[in-house]
Amino acid sequence: MKAKLQFPSGGPAWARRFRHMVLLGGLLAVSGPPMAAQAQAADGLALKPSAGKARAEQVVGGLEHPWALAFLPGDAGILITEQPGRLRLLRNGELSAPLGGVPKVYARSQGGLLDVALAPDFSDSRRVYLGYAEQDERGRAGTAVGRGRLAADASAIEGFEVIFRQEPKLSSGAHFGVRLVFDRQGDLFIALGENNQRPTAQDLDKLQGKLVRLRADGSVPEDNPFVSQPPARPEIWSYGHRNQQGAALNPWTGELWTHEHGPRGGDEINIPRAGLNYGWPIATHGRNYSGMAIPEAQGSEVGGMEPPHYVWADSPAISGMAFYDADRHPEWRNSLFIGALKDRELIRLALDGDRIVAEERLLADLGARIRDVRVGPDGHVYVLTDAGKGGLFRISPE
Repeated sequence: MKAKLQFPSGGPAWARRFRHMVLLGGLLAVSGPPMAAQAQAADGLALKPSAGKARAEQVVGGLEHPWALAFLPGDAGILITEQPGRLRLLRNGELSAPLGGVPKVYARSQGGLLDVALAPDFSDSRRVYLGYAEQDERGRAGTAVGRGRLAADASAIEGFEVIFRQEPKLSSGAHFGVRLVFDRQGDLFIALGENNQRPTAQDLDKLQGKLVRLRADGSVPEDNPFVSQPPARPEIWSYGHRNQQGAALNPWTGELWTHEHGPRGGDEINIPRAGLNYGWPIATHGRNYSGMAIPEAQGSEVGGMEPPHYVWADSPAISGMAFYDADRHPEWRNSLFIGALKDRELIRLALDGDRIVAEERLLADLGARIRDVRVGPDGHVYVLTDAGKGGLFRISPE
């Protein structure tokens, strides 16, 4: 079937929504092999979730709602973002004063200084990328991404420039995303939320509820799926996402995996492919927090929309994502780690290729909201706990 695009042509707002924008067919050349016809559910595993044991050692405390971390090469330390708008450097056990040169952020509700990532050529360029919430003159906010150079003495981000802005700005404080991941070609993926404006995730002239792909300088790759199809935004890689707060590159396949919060139920993992529609809010496994159905929803699976790769009927409230490909803990190899905010646990998913074969819940005794998960150069898993007095913890199996 040939992909058919429908664009707004006036009329009431609901009639201008992009519905079922891309089917399979014409975009398969850039989208890769189709996803499985059925979503894999957490309660359908051959091996049921087990309550595993892990040890948590605090590396540093006293962080105010830490959101993300990035390991600098060698022994140069760890960059940590704090949601109120501070970027800190942890080095030799000491936490620095806030670094200078960080942009002003919209630090309300779910907004603030969010993700941090290093350029693939950081050793030469010293470029650091920041994802954050930014306000406009109307009082609305959206996600922005910028980059600058880490000063030689690591005291500031120098020459910071914005390379991406989510347009239009629609948020009053919710669903910014954001996660930043570079692929093997050096392109930057930005996983975004839909600003709690559900239908916009289906609107290809808006950047809400999208995964976008850019060059490292913010320019648009010529092979993005919607480059030649205005008024669709050329930055878009995939769409129909709700609030993506986890993204990581699969070290064995090189493919990007993302995850997103469902509403009340329906947290999901996706392997987003070019030009495809991941359903929100038309296809969802969740309901409104009130318990009522999502008004736009037509079911958990809808024709022309991709089912999730993995879904939780009962939302753990997932955030952060890291594949484990280190030698330090052989029992954790071929795993995917994800933090849980509501369930206050670390989720380990055992993988057989792309297939998830078992789920394990760790760190229940820590009793903390886990915001970010990374694998350190030492082969340990590291997590950030989201609290007014949050911390960085080193995790190892017992």
